[in-house]
Parts: sequence; C-alpha cells; structure tokens
Amino acid sequence: MTPWQRAFLIAATAAFAQPASAQTLSASFSAAYSKNPQLNVARSQLRETDEGIAIARSGNRPTLFANLRQSFETTRNLAARNGGTRAAPTTVSVALTQPLFRGFQTRNNIRAAEAAVRAQREALSNTEQNILLSTAESFFDVIANGQIVGLRRNDVSFLGEQVRAARDRFEVGEGTRTDISQAEARQASAQSLLNVAVADLATAGAIYREFTGMKAKSLRNDVRDARFIPPSLAAALDIGQNHHPAILAGLHTIDQNIFSVASTEGQLLPTLELTGEAASTFNAGNGVQQSDSASVRLDLSVPIYQGGRVSAQVRQAKEALGTARIQVDVTRDEVRRFTVASWARYQSAVRSIQAARTGVFAAQLALRGVIEEQRVGQRTTLDVLDAQSELISSQVTLVAAERDRSVAAYTLLSAIGRLSAERLGLHVALYEPKEHADAVRDKWFGLRTPDGR
Repeated sequence: MTPWQRAFLIAATAAFAQPASAQTLSASFSAAYSKNPQLNVARSQLRETDEGIAIARSGNRPTLFANLRQSFETTRNLAARNGGTRAAPTTVSVALTQPLFRGFQTRNNIRAAEAAVRAQREALSNTEQNILLSTAESFFDVIANGQIVGLRRNDVSFLGEQVRAARDRFEVGEGTRTDISQAEARQASAQSLLNVAVADLATAGAIYREFTGMKAKSLRNDVRDARFIPPSLAAALDIGQNHHPAILAGLHTIDQNIFSVASTEGQLLPTLELTGEAASTFNAGNGVQQSDSASVRLDLSVPIYQGGRVSAQVRQAKEALGTARIQVDVTRDEVRRFTVASWARYQSAVRSIQAARTGVFAAQLALRGVIEEQRVGQRTTLDVLDAQSELISSQVTLVAAERDRSVAAYTLLSAIGRLSAERLGLHVALYEPKEHADAVRDKWFGLRTPDGR
C-alpha cells in the first residue's frame, strides 16, 4: 500500500472520531431548555391560563361601584302663578354587591380553571419534549453530516489520485484513455456528492442554531441514552399510556369540560345577591339642598325562560365534553403507535450498526486487495473505482445507522413521555409553573404581572 493510500484509510477512520473539547449534547439540551423561543411561548401561554383561576375566583368577591349623576329638571305648574321651578340635582352614590348564591357557577368555574391550568402544564411538558427531541435530531444531524463531508472529501482526494495514476499509466503505454475518463467521471460525481453534503451540513447547523441559539462547533455526545430506554416494548407501552403528557393533558381537559357543563347548568338556578348603597343628592336649584340615603337589599332572581340560549349552551358544553373524551382515545392510539414504531426503529438501528461496521471492514479489505492486484495487472482501474465506491457507501451507511440509533433512542423517550430536562438530569434552573399560579390565584387587585410588567 502506498503512503497516500494508507493516509486515506487513516483519515477515513478518523472521520468518525470527535474532538475532546466540544459542545456536548447536555449543553445543547440545556441551551434549548433555557433559551428556545417556542418553549418560552408555551410558558407564556401557561401563565396566561393561570389568570383564569383568579378570574373564576372573582365570582365570589364583592363588587364596588361609585356613581355620579347630574340631571337638570324643570317643573311647570299651570295653576300656580310663578310658572314652575327648576332644579339641577347632583347625586353621588356608592354601591357594594356581594354574590351569595349563583347556582354553584363560581365553584365550578374555579374547578374548570384549575383543570385548564393542569392541562396547559401538561401541554407545556409536551412542548418541552418536542423541543428537546428536535434538538437531539439536529445535534446528531450535524455530527452525521460532518462525518459524511469528511468521507466525501477523502473520496474526492482518492479519486484525484486515481485520475493522476491513470494519466501516468497512459503516458507510459500501460493504460488507455478509457481508464482516465472513468476516473474523471467518478471524481466529478464524488465532487457533486461532496457539494450536497456540505449543503446538508449547513442546513443541519442552521436547524441546530434555531433550537439552541448556539453555532455548532465540534459536537460531542456525552449522554448515555441507553440507561433511559425501557427494558421491553411492553414496559414502554405501559409508561407511555400512563405518563405521556399529551394523554394527561387530555384527561385534564375532560375534567375542565365536566365542570364547564355544571357551570353552564348553574345558569338555570336562582341567584341571590346582597347589595348595600349609600347616596347623597345636592340640589342647587332653589338654594343648596342636600339629602342622604342608604339602603340594603336582597335580590333573588329565579330564571323561568331564557329564550333557549342556556339550554343550547348546556348541550354545546356536553358535546365538547364528548369530544374531549374521544380525543383522549385518539391520543392514546397515537401514543401507542408512536411507541411501537419508535421501539422498532431503535432495535433496527442497533442491529444495523453492527452490520454496517462489518460492511465497512470488509470494504476496506476489499479495496486494499484490489489495489494490490491492480499493481500486478490482475485488476483494472474500474475495479479500483468500484471498490472505492463500495467503501464510501458502506461508511456512509454506518454513519447513518449510528445517527438513526441515537435519534431513535430519543424519539422513543419522547414517545413514552420521558424526555424532559428533569429526567435527563440537565444542570439548569427548572421552570416551576406552580410559582406563577400561586402568585396570581388569590390576587384581589393589581395590574402588574408577578415579574413586574
């Protein structure tokens, strides 16, 4: 084997290695968890949903209104000689109303709001899983495409040497122009594939930066994903059906709709309110006069017929409840299908790696043998080109298999609902949604959000 051929084989093997100092997968996960805009949008949506609890709880609280009424009055008495009187009374009043009974609407609205918050929290967990999965995919895409670029460059270099060797043999009468043309054609094809690989690497890097906010530099996998994988498909299915956030979100949505039905039905029940009012009236028409008044009253309202509106709303709420129950069944089927498919892809990728490694080893030996046989005239230039093509194909297959195994592992974790910052043990400040909900649920007043906006 010539020195350049030996150097090529060493470089081809080194293309699979990663530098010691590199951006790790853990760091990439942490960056995505902390900075990803899509995840921040989901957190903001949850904080928006949290306010629904405070809105629902306000149904039990009193309301206080101050009113100012200015009127102008003219009275004419036809029997009187003075012709009548004029007045401009000003009335200032304060009214406080305390709901006493609203057909259990407030209680059910609070429970519905709390269920909505729980559902939104699970939706946030599902978004977190999707972001981390996309981060893992882009991470391993960058690694795989970088390795393929290295392989394609080595292939172009190798074929360039073959073109020069074919020309040298032609000049001394040991080859033909056909050998040169064949080598040049393979080199041109390899250059085209290299250009595609470079473009794929740039695309993967852009996607990686989209999810992590970091430019990809010497990525290195530092996470042993195998320790998170369930021992069997049955175990994976059991975990997914009981813990996947999409399913849990659907169950909480069912609870929300149950309470919404009860709240809507409460509009058919009587309501009772206690109202206290104090007023002062100033009349500047014929000298300044002032009169004060105060009152306390109970208002009982019994609905008899509401035009069919509430009945329609109750039926509508029940249909929404039925839809939510059906949607949970749909989600369970989707999670089951996704889990089975992810498990199959993971097992297939694990087996494919060993087969691909065997293929690379055999292709390297074959190329080495063909080159030696070419020297003694037993092989042609085309045989060497074919052997090189098979080696590159085997190496690319190995790179793809390793990438697929890693991505399949995290896809499986996402399928069963186990891909989260907490379970991965990331060194980040975990977002605690309960803190915001607790901060706003009992607020009686205040326009600023807990973070000061």
